[in-house]
Amino acid sequence: MKVKILATAAATVVVASALAFGTAMAEDKSIIVQSTTSTANSGLYDHLLPKFQEKTGITVNVVAVGTGQAIKNAKNCDGDVLLVHAKSAEEKFVSEGYGAARTDLMYNDFVIVGPPSDPAGIAGTSDAAAALKKIEGSKALFASRGDDSGTHKKEKSLWKAAGVDAGAGSGKWYRETGSGMGATLNAGTGMGAYVMTDRATWISFKNKGDYKIAVEGDTALFNQYGVIPVNKEKCPSVKAELGQKFIGWLLSAEGQSAIAAYKKDGQQLFFPNAPSV
Repeated sequence: MKVKILATAAATVVVASALAFGTAMAEDKSIIVQSTTSTANSGLYDHLLPKFQEKTGITVNVVAVGTGQAIKNAKNCDGDVLLVHAKSAEEKFVSEGYGAARTDLMYNDFVIVGPPSDPAGIAGTSDAAAALKKIEGSKALFASRGDDSGTHKKEKSLWKAAGVDAGAGSGKWYRETGSGMGATLNAGTGMGAYVMTDRATWISFKNKGDYKIAVEGDTALFNQYGVIPVNKEKCPSVKAELGQKFIGWLLSAEGQSAIAAYKKDGQQLFFPNAPSV
């Protein structure tokens, strides 16, 4: 009789645990966004996510890494939504079946910043490729992220447009940090090197010293961000419904207005351009 009571009690505990686990799973209203660093470093998520959570009750956990790493993480099913800024890589992610669809979300631009001494003589110019060619020609220091991020991908395309093999100068005038944007800016300003950065991170960067924007305004420096739901067919564990709610909010008039409203020092950091706007 005692054995039977113990067995019944044990079975009750197992059932109760299973019910509790099921309830916890049902109540888990959180998603993971694999994201580029600029959206996090600029403070945009701190501005957006509380608004979204208050409206929906969904918690958004952001993994902020370079675009290349964010895409790898999403391919490994370690996220529900991908938000990055390298359109060709994003389109490949979708074409390979990892993403359900890609949508333009917002944009800003890249700039090249440099020291007041301006050793390459590029300050005040708007031709990015010509400026990079002058940097290589003068062997002025240039600090690159070198991390396969969206910024690094853009930088490489600009070197190619300039007809320069920057890799040949690696370890000499061309310094690859293998780090994020903030760390690369810190390294660049520390060594007196030019750095290419997205404008949002530059505006938010607190260690500018006497550095200023040297090159801006080239259409080639345009910086488009896209948002993609990770495909549940590739990753069955993806919280597709919750992820789509977040994407839908970002693309809605409310989400787009919230993006536009985010400013620092009176400057707008991101410009919404979802197709529905």
